[in-house]
Amino acid sequence: MTARLTPARHLQQALRARSKDYIRAEDGTMLVFVMSLLVIMLMLGGMAVDLMRYEQRRTLLQQTNDRAVLAAASLTQSQNPTVVVGDHFDKAGLGQYLNNVQVTQGMNFRIVAADAEAELQPFFMQMMGIDELLVPSASTAEQRITNVEIMLVLDVSGSMSGAKIANLKTAAKEFVDTVKVNDAANRISIAIVPYNAQVNLGSPLRSKYNATHLHGVANVNCLEIPTGMFSTMGLSRTTQLPMMSFADTSSGTTTGSNTYVNWNSTAGNGARINTSSPFCRNGTGNIVRLPSVNAAEIKANIDLLSAAGNTSITLGMKWGVALIEPAARPLYTELIGEGQIPSVLQGRPYNWSQADSMKVVVLMTDGEHVSHTLVNNAFKTGISPIHRSTADGNYSIRHIASRPLVAGTNEFYVPHLGTWQATPFNSGGGVVQMNWQDIWANQRVTWVAQQLYGRALGTTTATWNSWYNSTLNSMRSTWASVPAMDSTLQQSCALAKTNGVVVYGIAFEAPTSGQTQILQCASSPAHYFNANGLEIQSAFRAIASNISQLRLTQ
Repeated sequence: MTARLTPARHLQQALRARSKDYIRAEDGTMLVFVMSLLVIMLMLGGMAVDLMRYEQRRTLLQQTNDRAVLAAASLTQSQNPTVVVGDHFDKAGLGQYLNNVQVTQGMNFRIVAADAEAELQPFFMQMMGIDELLVPSASTAEQRITNVEIMLVLDVSGSMSGAKIANLKTAAKEFVDTVKVNDAANRISIAIVPYNAQVNLGSPLRSKYNATHLHGVANVNCLEIPTGMFSTMGLSRTTQLPMMSFADTSSGTTTGSNTYVNWNSTAGNGARINTSSPFCRNGTGNIVRLPSVNAAEIKANIDLLSAAGNTSITLGMKWGVALIEPAARPLYTELIGEGQIPSVLQGRPYNWSQADSMKVVVLMTDGEHVSHTLVNNAFKTGISPIHRSTADGNYSIRHIASRPLVAGTNEFYVPHLGTWQATPFNSGGGVVQMNWQDIWANQRVTWVAQQLYGRALGTTTATWNSWYNSTLNSMRSTWASVPAMDSTLQQSCALAKTNGVVVYGIAFEAPTSGQTQILQCASSPAHYFNANGLEIQSAFRAIASNISQLRLTQ
């Protein structure tokens, strides 16, 4: 008898059978799914390998292209720019990938553009139907000489003598050649500010300032700048600035056990001016050379430099920044009108914000600050109480309120006789009342204090010394201490850098303190050079290269 299933039982068995069929079917599906995942993972991994190879090739190609166009765009590059680019690609083993080199150049610029394309055969992407990857590269480099205003602020103090000044001249002239070689458009101007204890401006430039106490000594054109004026970059052309006297304020004079009674001839040892001692020296070599675009003229002026005197870095820097700031533009205009500055420089110094201009100061020293003394204003110029006998050149001096009442009404002391008399000494031929500037052109300040004041007014060694020292203190004073000179220098440097002036500093065999001042003045440690011997040429070469700004534009 056959058993009959109930509908419920029948449904149960049917479901069980279906489940077994599903399970058998699902086993195959999972296998396919897993295999598919493995294939996808392998493809992704392969793509990563291909992409890594692509990036390596792209990087190599781009770096080669960048280096090639940079070298070719340099205005100092004498070879054909296209050949230079091709040579870089060939040496990198990529010559077959270089497609095109385009060169555009003018009087003051060169632009080099190159494009290349490499083919890469993928390992795994072929499974996706990608048989070839193209690796492109494009680079453009431009070197353009913009409007550059350069101030060479150069130490010409006595310690620069010999090989130092020779090496400086060689390096500075090479610098001029380098920055001017491709400047047919005269966009680069160079001025020279030589300094020692002072800065001799030259007559045309000095005449543009409100100078007082004009002494009339030829080729002596230094102005005394109050330390308070270093808080601004420029120098007022209306403020009164005393001319520095041509005077020997530092040399000593002959002394002895009874100096106040000893006569020292006007032409004797320790009496005449030591012409190498004035802090503002007379001469036409170490004077400020106004901005020029003529390389030959600039180099000729560099050759005229000579070494003498003490060191005042701060005065050199002050004049350097004063002549590069925009407020000096009216000064340039006047000097252009007088033929002292070429007319092509009309409109300079440019504004700080002018995009296509660059202002540069190259500050060099081999020393450190040394303070110097000034003749005080009351004794700089004008009539003095000193008289000179025309025939023999001997002096007499009139003392009124300050003289001891030991000679009655006699007011004129005659030092070579050691006597007092009622009138100036006259050996025949007449007597001339001297101006102070004429006295300093002949006699040392110490001799005048000793012979015409100490001997006249002192009666003992103690009183002689008192009159001598008080007279010196009234006639001369120190311009600034060394710490004050360091401080004013850094004021000028900070103002220049704040306004975008690029300051390069060269310490040329300088002592530690000089190195410190130049390093602090430079725009950055990268703008500072500590040079010895012929290394000064390398410093100037590096500066010239930096000034000619080479940049990637793409």
